[in-house]
Amino acid sequence: MNFKNLLMWVVIVFLVLGLFNLFQNPKNVQAQNKISFSNFMEEVDNGRVVDVEMRGNNITGTLSDGKKFSTYSPNDPNLVSKLSDKGVSISASPIEEKMPSFFGILLSWFPMLLLIAVWIFFMRQMQGGKGGAMGFGKSKAKLLSEARGKVTFNDVAGIEEAKEEVEEIVEFLRDPRKFRRLGGKIPKGALLIGPPGTGKTLLARAIAGEADVPFFTISGSDFVEMFVGVGASRVRDMMEQGKKNAPCIIFIDEIDAVGRSRGAGLGGGNDEREQTLNQLLVEMDGFDTNEGVIIIAATNRPDVLDPALLRPGRFDRQVVVPNPDIIGREAILKVHAKKITTGPDVKLRTIARGTPGFSGADLANLVNESALLAARKNKRIVTMSDVEEAKDKVMMGAERRSMVMTEEDKKLTAYHEGGHAVVAFNEKASDPIHKATIIPRGRALGVVWTLPERDKHSHSREYLEANISKAMGGRVAEELIFGHDKVTSGASSDIQMATKLAKDMVTRFGMSKDLGPLSYGENEEEVFLGRSITRQQHMSEETAKKVDIEVKKLVEEGYEKAKKILTTKIEDLHKLAKALLVYETLSGEEIKDLLEKNLEPKRQDSDDVKDKEPASSLGSMGLKPKPAT
Repeated sequence: MNFKNLLMWVVIVFLVLGLFNLFQNPKNVQAQNKISFSNFMEEVDNGRVVDVEMRGNNITGTLSDGKKFSTYSPNDPNLVSKLSDKGVSISASPIEEKMPSFFGILLSWFPMLLLIAVWIFFMRQMQGGKGGAMGFGKSKAKLLSEARGKVTFNDVAGIEEAKEEVEEIVEFLRDPRKFRRLGGKIPKGALLIGPPGTGKTLLARAIAGEADVPFFTISGSDFVEMFVGVGASRVRDMMEQGKKNAPCIIFIDEIDAVGRSRGAGLGGGNDEREQTLNQLLVEMDGFDTNEGVIIIAATNRPDVLDPALLRPGRFDRQVVVPNPDIIGREAILKVHAKKITTGPDVKLRTIARGTPGFSGADLANLVNESALLAARKNKRIVTMSDVEEAKDKVMMGAERRSMVMTEEDKKLTAYHEGGHAVVAFNEKASDPIHKATIIPRGRALGVVWTLPERDKHSHSREYLEANISKAMGGRVAEELIFGHDKVTSGASSDIQMATKLAKDMVTRFGMSKDLGPLSYGENEEEVFLGRSITRQQHMSEETAKKVDIEVKKLVEEGYEKAKKILTTKIEDLHKLAKALLVYETLSGEEIKDLLEKNLEPKRQDSDDVKDKEPASSLGSMGLKPKPAT
């Protein structure tokens, strides 16, 4: 109830009270002249009193001139005889108890009325369902109705296999006889598994849009409450709602909130989350049949789910929703590109090739960022340059051109990134260079970006060793050009990446000759309390020392390899660093032309660059941009 309605009701109550007080004595009491008792007796003695009416000690009457009067008499036993002697008409009536006003009644009964009102309120709330103050045990599942913004399978791209799995469920709900004819039973549950942003929730919305059945949606965290037993009660209520609306679909998003392995805590079994999970297990596969109720759940943490939840009969299907491949990325880009105005030069295939590892959410963000960049430049359409700029922003972070850097800092960054690029260019197993820049982006002062020519699902030893060498190239270039004492902390992230890669090669991939094809990385997993308490140490101290030696050996080999390449190709390093200082950003093709054919980049804005920094010390390095031809 808003303030206006409340104010209106207050005014109505006061009007009713006023009217009641006005009409509770319907007689129009005329104004009476109140006199003293002594004056009254004088009037009686003078014979001016015509009649009186006595109500206890209150006396009202009429004078001979027609005036009304009233007075109060003491307990005078001779009063009546005096009045009779003077011929006064006397009428008497008993004392009437004064009727209390409505307001007085209200005040006296207010505490009782308040208690009754509060009782009625709580009773209604208890019966009111999920939104009530006492409706703790009611399910918070919402019936999804998408009249506007309806999502169908046409809006879901890049996950065709996952779509086929859930399409079968939708077909079963539409025409169950087709499957029952062959003795097939409807699956009780489907679990959508995949990394964040791959489209699990979108796929569930598409199921809701395609299926002509009720669709309930709830989050895993909506079951758990501060009171023990509330989650289990909500599960029961949710299944009751599902049975009433069968056939129907219930979608539980982020089921790992309640579906984690039991016994994963230090407390007893009276844990609220465990009670909720137990009830969910019983409802999905217990003595009571839930015919026509299909549960679809989504999670990106299948490793922590309870094994009882994953067995057939509960979640019969585990649908993996992976990151899309190049064909899937192109299909996803086509879906999102329909929502913006793109130019004829936008090639979605090229964008899909240049975005390996991107999820559906990343690609949607990429398209949206390109539209925002084009709008910022007051363009009517989104061009390929906008998409490329948006891709750089999404992958490497926004440009920090306002960052103050000295010429010495720029020079050091240019040689550092040039070292990465030269090593990557001369490593056959390395991915091709896509772009190199010394413009600060995100948390990096510069970036060398390599992209695979195709989607890779496994990596060779040669490829991993090439990546270690590439990572050490920046540090080596700093040492060669500026000396050992001038080495900076800029290579910290490179060293971290190289160390992690070498450690994975030794402990997980079995690529060490001394340690052999064994896994030593079990203790490196994310801590999960229920499992880590009883976990045994699978690596002795002696083995740990050997692991450290092998990791150091791999990193040092990559360092020496990078040093050998850069020592041999020192002229290429100088050329590339100078070009980066002048142009700030070079594409893979420009780097290839510069190192192989000694062709300087040709830019339309070369004059602008020259005019912008006419007195720059960069010109002293021997390389200036050519004017546009």
